[in-house]
Amino acid sequence: MTLNELYFYSATIVDWRNLLISDRFKKIITASLKYLVDCKLIKIYAFVVMPNHIHIIWELLSKNGKEFPHASFMKYTSHKFLSELKKTSPQSLKKYEVEKASRKHQFWQRDPLPIHIYSPRVIYQKLDYIHNNPVQGKWMLAKDPTGYKYSSAKFYETGLDDFRMLTHIGERI
Repeated sequence: MTLNELYFYSATIVDWRNLLISDRFKKIITASLKYLVDCKLIKIYAFVVMPNHIHIIWELLSKNGKEFPHASFMKYTSHKFLSELKKTSPQSLKKYEVEKASRKHQFWQRDPLPIHIYSPRVIYQKLDYIHNNPVQGKWMLAKDPTGYKYSSAKFYETGLDDFRMLTHIGERI
């Protein structure tokens, strides 16, 4: 990914496990994103946290030291997931064990998918996809997109940013 470009970013929990089903883990995701926004390293235009994956439309503004913000995000959330599981569910840590020299546990699948967004038509297609993801047949996490808390759908419908980290896509295109 390059700085100052829009991306549709998807990241998945290892083996599509439903680690993010608990609000504790969803809050780790949103707190990390908000921190990066507050540090002016990223802008977030849309997001959804699903039980086993996330989608974000974002723009990387600046590196976080030597690394890109998305790398910081993945690393930080992994550390927080590990800490939370050690406290609340140590037995479930076995599911995330790996035999690697660099780590003992892995929560995110390797190679998240960043798709460069190059036109307003594609931006709005991805925005609709993100906001409708929780109400699709497999998930049915809410009756309508604005009813799902861990999404930017409510922001786009009402203008209220409960997470205090969103920028309307209309300000960018």
